[in-house]
Amino acid sequence: MFDIGASEIFVIGVVALIVIGPERLPRVAKTLGNLFGRLQRYVSEVKSDINREIELDELRNLKTTMQDAARSIEQSVTSQINYIDSEVKQAGAQVQEQIESAQKQVESAQKQVESAVKPVTGIQLMPPMAPASEPPATSAGDASSPDAIPDASVVPHDKQPTIDKPD
Repeated sequence: MFDIGASEIFVIGVVALIVIGPERLPRVAKTLGNLFGRLQRYVSEVKSDINREIELDELRNLKTTMQDAARSIEQSVTSQINYIDSEVKQAGAQVQEQIESAQKQVESAQKQVESAVKPVTGIQLMPPMAPASEPPATSAGDASSPDAIPDASVVPHDKQPTIDKPD
């Protein structure tokens, strides 16, 4: 910092010994050492303050950059949400229109059905018939007809039905 070498320090020490004297030199050296220590602490504090300010400035720049990036992402997400919301609303409106159209078609079809199906008037229902107590008798001529079912005991053996057995 001051660019002082060892020989220069030796010369300063000899001059101080001659000017101050050997009795007061230790006290003056101690005071100068304390002042030099304070000066070093002060310089180191100033350096650390400067470094902190530089770091704070860098942090502020980083913070600003991050805030800008966050705003950009937020705007992007918001625009996407708005786009999706508008698409959903449009789809909902289309579905609502289709529902209303279908309801109108159903109402129209219902009116057509109601107008096509009119209650029939002037028809009288027949009273229920009394159940027959005896089944109708078959005549003797009907028994000899070819449609009549013959009794199994009367059918010849070669014409009796056979049942196939499964293999």
